[in-house]
Amino acid sequence: MVLHAHLPFVRYPEHEHHLEEQWLYEAITETYIPLLSVFDRLINDKVDFRIALSFTPTLLEMFNDALLQERFKNHLEQLITLSEQELQRTRGDRRFEALAKMYHNKFKKILNLYTKVYKRDLISALKSLAVSGHVELIASAATHAYLPALMTEPIAAHVQIRLGTEYFKNTFGEQAKGFWLPECGYVPGMDRYLKKAEVAFFFLESHSLLNSTPRSPYSIYAPVRTPSGATVFARDVESTKQVWSSVEGYPGDFDYRDFYRDIGFDLDQNYIGPYLPGGIRTFTGMKYYRITDTSDNKGPYIPERAHLKAEQHADHFLECRAQQIQSLNNRWGIQPVITATFDAELFGHWWFEGPAWLDSVLRKGAEENSSWKFITPSEYLADHQRLKTVMPAPSSWGYKGHSETWIDASNSWIYRHVHHGAKEMKRLAVTHRQATGHLRRALNQAARELLIAQSSDWPFMMKAGNASEFATKKFKEHMQNFIMLHDGIVSNNIDTGQLSVLEQKNCIFRDLDYRIFSDS
Repeated sequence: MVLHAHLPFVRYPEHEHHLEEQWLYEAITETYIPLLSVFDRLINDKVDFRIALSFTPTLLEMFNDALLQERFKNHLEQLITLSEQELQRTRGDRRFEALAKMYHNKFKKILNLYTKVYKRDLISALKSLAVSGHVELIASAATHAYLPALMTEPIAAHVQIRLGTEYFKNTFGEQAKGFWLPECGYVPGMDRYLKKAEVAFFFLESHSLLNSTPRSPYSIYAPVRTPSGATVFARDVESTKQVWSSVEGYPGDFDYRDFYRDIGFDLDQNYIGPYLPGGIRTFTGMKYYRITDTSDNKGPYIPERAHLKAEQHADHFLECRAQQIQSLNNRWGIQPVITATFDAELFGHWWFEGPAWLDSVLRKGAEENSSWKFITPSEYLADHQRLKTVMPAPSSWGYKGHSETWIDASNSWIYRHVHHGAKEMKRLAVTHRQATGHLRRALNQAARELLIAQSSDWPFMMKAGNASEFATKKFKEHMQNFIMLHDGIVSNNIDTGQLSVLEQKNCIFRDLDYRIFSDS
């Protein structure tokens, strides 16, 4: 099992409250700390579980940012105050009083874990998990760029991969063996950059191996090697759909909590407004209804019933894997590998009961079982050195699985700017190899702005449409910052005041050396 955790770098020191910073606060509250709690409980209970986790550098940078740490603490304190108000408002209401108390206790627990147990340092908590041997941490690209779209200017893809692996090593103190390709995007030749960055294995969509050259002899159920020597694990469609799909999978069950019915939208504006960023209606995390059915007539959420259903779904998932593995063994006479990959934010944020389901799956899956077991990618490769060599086919996940989401009429216009920026950044890095002072600062900040502009989140939002205006604004902001810095460097007329503002605001990769763009 592999969970991929990522959020785009969003930081607004000039605004006391900014709507998009809520993405981070929601994810820490609903996904990251709940998942850390699951793994800590399993370790304390001496459960011999295995799972792999990837965290992008942009997310880790936000974890480690003092401004965002303080704002997240304030966010939790505000939720606690809101939940206290809800305790008063729902008093005597048999449908919702217990739910208000549940949220009040949840927010207080998250605040205690964040400030007292983890001491605001979620990265150290991840290091402890890795040391335990139960969790394998995996690297990813620097700003989660969609790498196939960068391959026409190879330096851009090279920097995303190299900086991602270097950041992982600097953060966790060891070389990453595995790498998560953003959006599972792959084209032939990319594996060379991964191998150059000392990546031992990475993950692809199923059809990348189903259409490989030559064909993978055991379909997607055995890892293969690429011509450069890196190993590929392919996502299993069957196991993933059971968990991921809101229609066919577990999260759509009518007993589970409804994601969209949040008091941030349901309650009177005069009451809820003071607890919303800028008074704008958005999610608070307090949701009182279950999915119920496909209509708008929702029933109250009943946690006991939902948790029982999560247990049942965990049993069903494990039974299906046992049957699947036995069937594949009968067919090919091999020990098949089932690779189940998910966005981490599914667990807790989108699917409220996801952490409880995962706890049950890992706990029960670790019990004595003669037919199969959970394993990390590195553990598997340590015992299986003789792998077939194939060239995976171009692929991605998302709509139709061949880049349609990230290269589309709604967003393709961005790439001519990204490609030109990469070419110019390389030229600047080669021209000014020995830069010092303001010039060096400007070169480093130009590199930061370009890297943020390359994020796959912007074209994804443009395609999805729900935040396209924000994504377009963010992309243009960072590209314009890059152009301003570029022109100042070329003309030897750097605006040091504006440079300082950008260094304070977009302070990702503080130790970045712009000369990484001068390497071939």
